[in-house]
Amino acid sequence: MDSETSQLLIYFTIAILLLGFFLIVFVIIYRLRMNNYLKEKEQTKLLYEQTLLQTQLEIQEQTLKNISQEIHDNVGQVLTLAKLNLATTAVDDSGAMEKIKTSQQLIGKAIQDLRDLSRSLNTDYVEEMGLLRSIEYELELLKKTGSIQTSFNISGETEKLDKQKELILFRIVQEAMHNVIRHADAGKINATVVFNNHIMEICIEDNGKGFDLKPITASGNKSFGLGIRNMHERATLIGARFSINSEPGAGTKLYLQVPLNETIDEAGRKN
Repeated sequence: MDSETSQLLIYFTIAILLLGFFLIVFVIIYRLRMNNYLKEKEQTKLLYEQTLLQTQLEIQEQTLKNISQEIHDNVGQVLTLAKLNLATTAVDDSGAMEKIKTSQQLIGKAIQDLRDLSRSLNTDYVEEMGLLRSIEYELELLKKTGSIQTSFNISGETEKLDKQKELILFRIVQEAMHNVIRHADAGKINATVVFNNHIMEICIEDNGKGFDLKPITASGNKSFGLGIRNMHERATLIGARFSINSEPGAGTKLYLQVPLNETIDEAGRKN
C-alpha cells in the first residue's frame, strides 16, 4: 500500500470518526432539546391547570360570598320580621300563646343558625378570623347541632400564613368536616394542628364507619371521589401535602402538611 493510499484511508477514517462524533453530538443535543421541550410543555400544562383551578376557586369564593350576603340581607331579615310580628300579636288563648312563644324560639334559632352559616361561608369573615379560629368556629357550629362531639388541639408556636393559603386550607378542612357529617355516621370529630420545624400539620379525624380507600393512581387520583380529588388539588395548588387514611369500621384520618417558609407576622408582613 503506497503512502497516498494510506493518507486517503487516514483521512477517510478521520472523516468517519468526525461524522460519528457530530452525529452523537446532534443526537445528544436533540434529546436535550426534546427533554427541555417536554419539561416546558409539562410546566405549561401544570401552570394552566393551576391557573384554571385558581380561577375556579375565586369563582366559588365569590359565589359563597354572594350566598352569605343573600342569607344575611334577605332571609335573615324576613325571619326577623316574622319573629317581631309574632311578638306583637295579641292572643287571648293561652294554648295559642304558648305555640307563638315556641314559634318565636324556633325562628330565633333559625336566625342564629343562618347567621352562623353566613359567617362560615363568607370569605371576609374567614380572612378576618384567621385559619385556626375559623377551624374552631366550624367545630363549634357542628357541636351546636347536638349530633356530634368535637375537639380542637393546637401545639407548637403558632404562625400565620398568607391569607389566600389560609383560606384554601380552611375550605379543605371545611369540606372534610362536611364529608364526615354527610357520609361517616360518626359521633366525634377531632381536629389537631401542630407547628413543628417550619411545617404546619393538620389532622382531621373521625370515629365513623370509614371506607375502602384505593391507592392513589399515577394518572391523577382517578380512584378518588370528586370531593377528595378537589381537596387534593387545592392542597397541591398551595404546595401542601395531602393524604387520607381510612378503613371500614375504623374511621377516617385526613392529613395536611404545609411548609411555613413564607409566614406572616402580626403586622401582615411576609417573612
